[in-house]
Amino acid sequence: MQRFYSLELVTSLFGEHGVVRHWGRIGTAGRSRTDWYEEPGEAESAFQTLLQLKRKRGYAS
Repeated sequence: MQRFYSLELVTSLFGEHGVVRHWGRIGTAGRSRTDWYEEPGEAESAFQTLLQLKRKRGYAS
């Protein structure tokens, strides 16, 4: 069973910074989740933490 996982840094129209995660099985629409942060540094830190965790589990970059 092949899976996908993607991370993306985004900025809203209201100046909030977010990390968007998309995951699921290849061939499906999958699911997504967006976590919002007030400071860009917080979003970048969360992004890097998630990236490291997924790479440890075998996801490629």
